[in-house]
Amino acid sequence: MAFRIKPERRAVLNDHASRWRWESFMNTAPDGSVIQRDAPRADLLAFEIKDRITKPDIEWMSSIVDEAMQAHGKIDMLLIMSNYEGSDLGARFDGYASTVMARSVAHIRKYVVVGAPTFARAMIKLSGTVIPVETKTFDLAEEDAAWAYLAEAGPATA
Repeated sequence: MAFRIKPERRAVLNDHASRWRWESFMNTAPDGSVIQRDAPRADLLAFEIKDRITKPDIEWMSSIVDEAMQAHGKIDMLLIMSNYEGSDLGARFDGYASTVMARSVAHIRKYVVVGAPTFARAMIKLSGTVIPVETKTFDLAEEDAAWAYLAEAGPATA
């Protein structure tokens, strides 16, 4: 079950260009630690981590990933860790999230992380050498480059 709401639009200040632009409200997990960002294609999931991840939020995120894997077969995933504060014990050992994560190895083509802490960046790079998922990390200031990298890659399902 996905928890999606039709996005509304609002004007926000674009930090990168210091000008106003229209941006969609983002779908937010129950406790607000994860938001789903709008993506330019259906087989690209983008999430922003804004706080300590809770069990309800990891289940919410996992349900969206699970649905996308079933709908598209192959997907790309972008995580933007703007204010990652770790995760609750219940989130780390959630059965459903763990199952989706295990199955994702066969469904995720590109796994891109922006703003990962040093320890996470090292684990992401290492995992890219042992699993059949292309991984890439960017600094938080390079979010635009991460989006461009995924745009250049084209659809995951092509």
